[in-house]
Amino acid sequence: MGRAMTVCVTVLAALALAACSSPEEVADDVGVAQNTPTPPTPPEVAESGSAQDDLERRTAAGFKEVNFTDNENAEGASRDFQYSWPAQVSAIPGLARQLQQRRTQALAEQKQAWRGTLEEFADSECNSCKTDSYGKTWQVVADLPRFLSLSANHYVYAGGAHGNYWFDTLVWDRQANDGEGEALDPYALFTSTAALHDAVRTPYCEGLKTEQAKRRGTVEDGGYFSECPKLNQLTLLLGSSTGKSFDRLGLLAAPYVAGPYVEGDYEVTVPVTQAILDAVKPEYRAHFSAK
Repeated sequence: MGRAMTVCVTVLAALALAACSSPEEVADDVGVAQNTPTPPTPPEVAESGSAQDDLERRTAAGFKEVNFTDNENAEGASRDFQYSWPAQVSAIPGLARQLQQRRTQALAEQKQAWRGTLEEFADSECNSCKTDSYGKTWQVVADLPRFLSLSANHYVYAGGAHGNYWFDTLVWDRQANDGEGEALDPYALFTSTAALHDAVRTPYCEGLKTEQAKRRGTVEDGGYFSECPKLNQLTLLLGSSTGKSFDRLGLLAAPYVAGPYVEGDYEVTVPVTQAILDAVKPEYRAHFSAK
């Protein structure tokens, strides 16, 4: 049986087991308390109070964060899996289901790969060669009346000197699909990647050089990581300082994008300017504001 077919069978088996779970187990698995009604669309943010206060106020009672783990050990070999999301995700059934499906697929793929590793290194004393770790942690970037902006840290280790990590992001539009909601790539809110690239290029590159200088002591022209990364190499986050509109953008560079692994990742935040506003699609422009 081919690798792709094996993964599909494993995923289907996992979904079948979930279907046989009790209502209590399924509810706990997605962070939803039993008999808790689906909350309405959050009200407009209050004029007073911090953005954090608004986040807490809009997190419906009865919903909780999810921190799912699935670990195995076998004769010195180990497999660790962790996947989590905050209570704000659990309060949106459609979004929680989507992340649960992603989690199920990722777990099935890890289990299959680990079984192959155990067979390959069955006679080896290299325990690190038989170690597989996976972690994905979703966090709230901004919670607006219409949009929930999320980021995720994604870590993988499958032997070697060290693991690697990168980032993920999505924006949930509560009003899309007649109120059913939809997960959007943040770039989908802009007229084009090229237009956004032109609008953020200068402030981003200047901010990155400042951060690089802090870690290196100096930034030399002509080095391997001296060139400013392009927008399609970065993870885009939509942020807010008020909880009312998107007024800042976070641009994340994973290791090896803007510097060597030892320097870690780079995050540069730029304010929304008129140039950035001009790159936003007209139907979303009312949800952005320039600082």
